[in-house]
Amino acid sequence: MIVKTGFEDLLIIQNKKFNDQRGYFKELIRERQLNKKFPFVVMSFSKKNVVRGLHIQSKNSQGKFVSVIKGKIFDVVLDLRKNSKTFGKIFTSILSENNGKSIYIPPGFAHGICGLEKENYITYSCTKYRDAKNERGILYNDKELKIKWPIKKVILSKKDKDNLSFSEYRKKFLWNQKF
Repeated sequence: MIVKTGFEDLLIIQNKKFNDQRGYFKELIRERQLNKKFPFVVMSFSKKNVVRGLHIQSKNSQGKFVSVIKGKIFDVVLDLRKNSKTFGKIFTSILSENNGKSIYIPPGFAHGICGLEKENYITYSCTKYRDAKNERGILYNDKELKIKWPIKKVILSKKDKDNLSFSEYRKKFLWNQKF
């Protein structure tokens, strides 16, 4: 089942899960439901309190289908599409193995996650390949964005500590961005 979010093309997907005495089988994605191709699939592991993001490729932005295989995450997206009614707005959701929710994030959004359980395994099915030269980040705790992260003690990479403020990102990259 697909649930609209109020952000154009940003969708929550309630996956089908089939349980029996052996465990379960869960459908994650049906490309025909979204009418998207996902040539690049990656996985990440994050410990509890790890925050990753907010990440985006400044050129060749990817659409992402995000699912939690094990654990639970606080998922955050920031609309960076200049002409969008929701430009600069945040959407948050909880994705977990138990609730069976996934999210489709269209190109033009920055994305971040926060691990909420001891072990969090996440898959990302992407509409384009990774472009390391154009990877950018916006500070997870930028005061202008007012994101209410559900944890106090954050574990960050050095790269994410050096991310730009939302204001700096807009000045440096949005003038020529196309999604």
